[in-house]
Amino acid sequence: MKPRLLRSTLSTFLGISLLVGPLALQADARPGQGGSMGSRGSHTWSAPPVTRTTPYSTAPMERSITPRTAPTTPGYGAPQMGAPFARPMGYPNRHPFLTGLAGGFLGAGLFGMLSGHGFMGGMHGFFSFLGLLVQIGLVVMVIVWLVRRFGRGNAGGSSFGMAPQRSATGPTSAAPAAGGAPIQITTADYQAFQQTLMDIQAAWNQQNIPALQQMATAEMVSYFNEQLATLASQGARNVVSDVRFLQGDLAEAWRENNMDYASVAMRYSLIDLTTNATGQVIDGSSTNPVTITEVWTFVRPSRGGRWLLSAIQQAR
Repeated sequence: MKPRLLRSTLSTFLGISLLVGPLALQADARPGQGGSMGSRGSHTWSAPPVTRTTPYSTAPMERSITPRTAPTTPGYGAPQMGAPFARPMGYPNRHPFLTGLAGGFLGAGLFGMLSGHGFMGGMHGFFSFLGLLVQIGLVVMVIVWLVRRFGRGNAGGSSFGMAPQRSATGPTSAAPAAGGAPIQITTADYQAFQQTLMDIQAAWNQQNIPALQQMATAEMVSYFNEQLATLASQGARNVVSDVRFLQGDLAEAWRENNMDYASVAMRYSLIDLTTNATGQVIDGSSTNPVTITEVWTFVRPSRGGRWLLSAIQQAR
């Protein structure tokens, strides 16, 4: 009786594992499976600028063959001072020596007033108050002289501005966030980006690796191949259909090492359905489309050629 009960329990557990396993593993089974992966040249570990399509921060890379370097710009969602707090108001270029000296004079004067002493200690009443005014006047004169004497070397300072809105409606030149020279993106380029989005979904749906190799870098194809192999090992298959491009605009475009890069924010919808070996639906819906917002980065030789997908990053 016990061996029979044990076999029954194991069979039940195995059946649940086969059914639930792919569902838990393949929650986002479309190309990229809802992750952030690939390479963006020297911008790989920097966040793409926000756009009208992606007004919030983009997820950092989770997988990339590009070595991670020390960040030179604020990272993704890293705490940082906003513009109003980045520099104290009223004295935009504070000199540490001037600040300490002026603070010492003022501190001594105020402490003297509160304790009944000061530079003109021993006087009381009106003369004490007059002495305080003289002290303040002397402090102001000293500060003005020191600012003129030492503050010239600190003139100027950083200024911050709003980046111009970029859209996918015509030729656009986008300045990169770090490194590289800006390049111009034309209407034909935008059309190529949109068509590549559609074609990659179709090739993924057909599990057509040779077709993916014509549209993506070797790194991205290796990720796609790995994801398809994982689905197959789980006895599952992902089917995407009814892909519709909704909105897109340029985040940044630049040139480095004789290669052109363009990071494009894109929002699209599709039917994302995963079935098991018997055709039973284990994730997704055949009637309810899902809306996806991602930043796709494309690369091509600077001398010209087809744009290839080199990275996908998730946005919200």
